[in-house]
Amino acid sequence: MSAKPASKDKGPSWTDVILGAILSAVLGAVLGAVYLILKPVLPVKDIPKEPVAGAVYYMEGIHDSGKSRSASEKKSTFVGGGSVSLDEGELNSLAAPAAPAAQPTAPGAKPPPPPPSAHWMEPGPLNFRIRAGVFQIAAPVTLSVFGLEQKVIVQARGAFARHGDTVAFVPSDFYVGSCPIERFPFASGWVLSHILLPHPVPDDLAAAWSKATDASVDGSALRLTMP
Repeated sequence: MSAKPASKDKGPSWTDVILGAILSAVLGAVLGAVYLILKPVLPVKDIPKEPVAGAVYYMEGIHDSGKSRSASEKKSTFVGGGSVSLDEGELNSLAAPAAPAAQPTAPGAKPPPPPPSAHWMEPGPLNFRIRAGVFQIAAPVTLSVFGLEQKVIVQARGAFARHGDTVAFVPSDFYVGSCPIERFPFASGWVLSHILLPHPVPDDLAAAWSKATDASVDGSALRLTMP
């Protein structure tokens, strides 16, 4: 009696093929995004006439210590219910972190190094820039993964619009490093709220912002309009 020929092994199903293609595409997108996030941006004062292909530029807003007094006065006016107009120097003066208190050390001894961050992501101080009717918010961010640190620049450029009863910043160009994060809608919202807008806002300033009827860029200044 002859034996039946062994049946051939079946190949992958269409479901396996489609799933594999989807996973490959997702993995490729993730790796591509990570590469662009870690790709350094080019700090410049102005966009060059002949930009480098594929390069992302970062233009930092000015810092002017002489603006601290006028910035403080305008902040008080705004909190008190008055409309104000702030230039980028005044905004950066308000965003500047307070100087840490000096720790006493023995004569000739070196101050201890700052403790390592316990977070995998540590945003730095915000920086504002206003040019040609465009409002820019940026911040340096230190990423710590497996003991390795990498600094990247997060920057968003856009304008303001009303969302319901409040005024909100709406970015049109949004980069984490060299990665255009606006292509990932869910990611862009997370980055905006956790990096560019995470800093605790004083209660009086938050209450005043909730009452503002409009925020707009007027030339090289941010105009905040109150009722």
